[in-house]
Amino acid sequence: RLQGDWSSDVCSSDLTTPSLAPEYYGYTFVVDGVKILDPLNRYTHVNFVDLYSDILVPGTPPRPWEVTDIPHGDVTRHLFTTHIGLHYPDNQTAYVVYTPPGYDAKRKGGYPVLYLLHGFSDTEDGWTLTGRANLMLDRMLADGKIVPMIVVMPRGYGDFDVVAPQRATGAAAAGLNDRNITLFGKILTDEIIPSVERLCNVAKGRDNRAIAGLSMGGQESTTIGLTRPELFAWVGGMSSAVPRSDYDTHFPGLDAKKANLRLLWIACGTDDRLITSNRAFATWAKQKGFPVTAVETPGAHTFVVWRDDLLAFAPLLFR
Repeated sequence: RLQGDWSSDVCSSDLTTPSLAPEYYGYTFVVDGVKILDPLNRYTHVNFVDLYSDILVPGTPPRPWEVTDIPHGDVTRHLFTTHIGLHYPDNQTAYVVYTPPGYDAKRKGGYPVLYLLHGFSDTEDGWTLTGRANLMLDRMLADGKIVPMIVVMPRGYGDFDVVAPQRATGAAAAGLNDRNITLFGKILTDEIIPSVERLCNVAKGRDNRAIAGLSMGGQESTTIGLTRPELFAWVGGMSSAVPRSDYDTHFPGLDAKKANLRLLWIACGTDDRLITSNRAFATWAKQKGFPVTAVETPGAHTFVVWRDDLLAFAPLLFR
């Protein structure tokens, strides 16, 4: 986000920041101690906990997350009733689907699928509205860097109270995070994947299925990917909220040979508070014999890092 000791006279419309690299940035105004959105900016980060306005610092040439004159895929949103998730209003949740340019519903063999998970407090639109994942996928396809794939971005909560923890009390609050991860895994495997495979022309088998996510979604993707290898051959975590230690307890009975993952990709920004736990997790996974690719890049816990992560991860898939 745009942060710093910047101020301007209340009668002035001008504000000068330090030079910023080409990127999307979030910002808010503080008026009499109250944080507000920019009333003249229609681009808003949609979030269950926090809102802020978005601004683009464009690049020359344009960066992969900018709109350019290339073929674009379609982004559709699918609402459904969950019979597994808890505390959703009217039991309604959703997922977003990206289909590549030229998507052919009758193509022989179908398309591989990446299940791409957002972080805590984001919606199912986090990767498209804020992350601009669809534009980056378009760019990578136009440049021949990735294979055509479907990307599914679910609303990643098993217990919706996790974004309103004041509603949970006592034992329910104590087990909220673990319950959220466990139930979301069941929503994904028992409700979302079957729905996607009914609606889309999907290639069959684990080698054509990947899962990755950021922060909370990174914890979900590594947990689901390591414990359900019969479903996913490609697993990625970006700044994952993995446990800090005792991985054998959190992931009991793992057998790297039986799992036979094609890739376990673990990335984190070097200025991220989660870098230590991600380093420890990568070391543990390597010792277990998993095919770990550990990536560290400059940056903190922001989409500035996660956009670059997706640009590095997606070209590795389904080769």
